[in-house]
Amino acid sequence: MTLTFDKRVAIITGAGRGLGRAYALELARRGARVLVNDTGGSRDGVGGSRAAARSVVEEIRVNGGHAIADDCSVTDEAGVAAMVDKAKKQWGRIDILINNAGIRRDNRLSEMSAEDFREVVEVDLVGSFLCTKAVWDGMRAQCYGRILMTSSAAGLYGNFGESNAGAAKMGVIGLMNSLAIEGARNNVRVNAIAPLAATRMITEIIPFHRAAEMTPEAVVPAAVYLVSENAPNRVTLAAGGGGFERAYVTLTRGVRIEPEKLSAEALAAEYEAISQRNGEIVPDDAFAQSGLASGQL
Repeated sequence: MTLTFDKRVAIITGAGRGLGRAYALELARRGARVLVNDTGGSRDGVGGSRAAARSVVEEIRVNGGHAIADDCSVTDEAGVAAMVDKAKKQWGRIDILINNAGIRRDNRLSEMSAEDFREVVEVDLVGSFLCTKAVWDGMRAQCYGRILMTSSAAGLYGNFGESNAGAAKMGVIGLMNSLAIEGARNNVRVNAIAPLAATRMITEIIPFHRAAEMTPEAVVPAAVYLVSENAPNRVTLAAGGGGFERAYVTLTRGVRIEPEKLSAEALAAEYEAISQRNGEIVPDDAFAQSGLASGQL
């Protein structure tokens, strides 16, 4: 079955280059109307230019598609609201939001400034919140919405020198988990992607012999599927170089220590049993912890 996006309206942040550009071109090719957002700044968030977003818009239009440009920062609440209004005035609605904008300021913690930590979290996590908040009520009212968060392997599993990115990118998983539950009854589905591609954001850490296959285009199928009409809900897909995996936050079956025996020493004695992964689960919500959902407590 061909996935089409005829007359669907998409906002894609950070779409002037790399992954965002690839998403925008493909959704437009499949019929979507696309607002291409990008500040045009460097990968560490410095500077800006309207040329990046406009270049992608022109590329889409030359190929017969429909697109408009926007260069607001996703950290600017008023700018984000204006961006959403621009898309609505042009096309009447918002169906898809891909929160792709991000910056990198890698450093080991002992050498990382508080500003560099805050700025990455502000763009990657808070920016995702602000953009989602701006489209949320409209999507719920029309009973249709597809939102894609951008996580990373650094967020899911950690990476040296990326404590700021790791915190932000795991943060969007928490945001996705809660919003997927909140939006379900109104057909607003929220998912996440953990992409790996040889873009300017991470070119230097991609092994040279893998760079040719680690293209943004190799990630695109995952993004397109996760914002399609029949998309799943509350899913995290890892994608890169043609490989696709699903990432889970799981919970072991654990043990229960009787109240009269509760102590750190008792827990230490049971730690190996607590850590056994046989029969681990993926909870539906927070109440699965400690047996709350099943009424064991």
